[in-house]
Amino acid sequence: MKNLYAFFFILFFAQFSFAQVVINELDADTPSTDTQEFIELKSDAPNFSLNGFVIVLFNGSTSGGDASYFSLDLDGYTTDDNGIFLIGGPEVSPVPDVLLSENIIQNGADAVAIYIGNDTDFPEGTVATTTNLLDALIHDTDDADDTGLMTLLGVMEQINEDENNNKTIESIQRKDDGTYEVKTPTPGALNDGSGTQFNGISITTSFDQYNEGDNVDMIFTTETNVTSDLTFDVTITNESFTVADYSGSTSITIAAGTNTVTNTIQLIDDTDNEGDEIMKITFGAIPSGFIRLNDNKELQVIDNDFIMASWGTPLNPTFGNVANTAPIDYYDSLEGLSDTNLVQAIQDIIADPTIVRAQTYADIIDILKEADESPLNSNQVWLLYTEQQRPKLDFQTSGGSSVGKWNREHTYPRSRGGFNNIDADDFADGINVFTVTRPDSLRHANSDAHGLRATDGPENSSRGNQDYGEYAGPSGTQGSWQGDVARSIFFLTVRYNGLDVVNGDPDNSTVGQLGDLAILLDWHRNDPPDDFEMNRNNVIYNWQFNRNPFIDQPDLAEYIWGNNMGEVWSNTLSIDENEVSEFLLYPNPANDYIMVSAKGKQGKLEIYDTLGNMLVAQSFNETTKVNLNISSGFYLARFYYNNTSVTKRIIVK
Repeated sequence: MKNLYAFFFILFFAQFSFAQVVINELDADTPSTDTQEFIELKSDAPNFSLNGFVIVLFNGSTSGGDASYFSLDLDGYTTDDNGIFLIGGPEVSPVPDVLLSENIIQNGADAVAIYIGNDTDFPEGTVATTTNLLDALIHDTDDADDTGLMTLLGVMEQINEDENNNKTIESIQRKDDGTYEVKTPTPGALNDGSGTQFNGISITTSFDQYNEGDNVDMIFTTETNVTSDLTFDVTITNESFTVADYSGSTSITIAAGTNTVTNTIQLIDDTDNEGDEIMKITFGAIPSGFIRLNDNKELQVIDNDFIMASWGTPLNPTFGNVANTAPIDYYDSLEGLSDTNLVQAIQDIIADPTIVRAQTYADIIDILKEADESPLNSNQVWLLYTEQQRPKLDFQTSGGSSVGKWNREHTYPRSRGGFNNIDADDFADGINVFTVTRPDSLRHANSDAHGLRATDGPENSSRGNQDYGEYAGPSGTQGSWQGDVARSIFFLTVRYNGLDVVNGDPDNSTVGQLGDLAILLDWHRNDPPDDFEMNRNNVIYNWQFNRNPFIDQPDLAEYIWGNNMGEVWSNTLSIDENEVSEFLLYPNPANDYIMVSAKGKQGKLEIYDTLGNMLVAQSFNETTKVNLNISSGFYLARFYYNNTSVTKRIIVK
């Protein structure tokens, strides 16, 4: 009998102790950013162990079905001197005990709940329950009450985080009587302002970017003066940025009676091309009574030992410097074909399931860093549309602000093509891990590098899902990308069943159709493939084992959609790259004249504007000066000799 009594006493005591943890504050929606959202727990007792607890987030939307979409096991964690435990995004201050990625916490109508249990008890899609439930908060942002979720969790009230309707950042906060109010967030502190007041420490630097050889002043500041010397360590190494990349001490002391100190380290200027790197300033152990207001501050370290390519950018293109790496017989099967037979033969090459590989959408980041590498700087990528370069490090890794960042642009918009992410797309598994793909594997168009380009984040958003022609690029740019996107679209429509390119501007809601074919053909003709595109084709071929034939054999577009449609294709009609490289135009960009160097050849040169109007016609014989009396812009120069022709692009300033 005594043993039975002891058992019930222990069970009661355990349940009582578990019940002392509640959801104290929630910020599920921070307007214009998803980096400052947080969940705050509170235990009645300070420094309370959270072993045996799990946080679960439930999706109250129709598609969510009142089921779990995220869980966090709290084993190993402890609340602080005020009984507070903070879980939040990367910009929450003070620094959360557990960092969440951006946009994890949904706006609502949803729920945050704390249970006795483990994260394995709540795999994604677990319907909300009261079993082992300690506390739950159902929240929304001006959404209707989710009565089903309320019933499942036994909660009588749903709290609107936007109930004050002032569109400022506010949070839902628990009061001492167990009810809630919405007001200015107080992460990491008791909601009523009482309790132990910690002295916050912050890290600042003058800049976010430094060059090798620079001194970096790291400034450490406390909110109030320290009463005795405050000593702590920081680390600044991160991945490839190691102790070999800097000199100086990382042991920090803020002297008694002060609240700030500047610690200087020097970045070593070596001769190695290591690429740009990220230095990360991270606090070590912080003495009792202090908290981190920020942490893991990242600085870019720019390597001045970058490599320049032997070919030009799309703005200053070169031709014939990059060799085509296709096997010599890669296109032999096209010989003597026309119409649909020609299209089918191309697809048989570029979508052959026994050869061609599909990579993940995450792998595309690494592919683009190589394929779209700027010829001017090996540590940067060349951006489509905006015609500029940007550090590879500045890839947009989250859904926040894209200003100053680059991301992945689908030349054939996903909404227009009907292909989207799958779960496997979220993981980069490298060049040697791939998926078999077929002509009807349309979902693989989402991660086909021939259809993706590095672009400025805001410009990517501006383009949206418009047809080309309807979208013509940023104002003031020179259109050096237009032929590139035309050939990208041509590739995709042949490579995948279900995609087409059509004349005009089809309705944006029509899946599988993109325009404008006539404009894209003109862009293709007026902006022929250059060395940048050939290098890109070679890089992607190394990953995917297929090539864009409209880069290797530009005239194919004419035989499928253009002036030679219906005619029989012959590989002998294409011009050898060595012959192309024998025709040089300089200076390019030009002013009032341009020089022709034709290596012993003679013939006729014609210069056309982008509308097809011939503006200059002159014979050439080896090295010839051609006077120009034309306005600034892009033009095509066509060399005619021995019953064939070569086209190059020139820019007139």
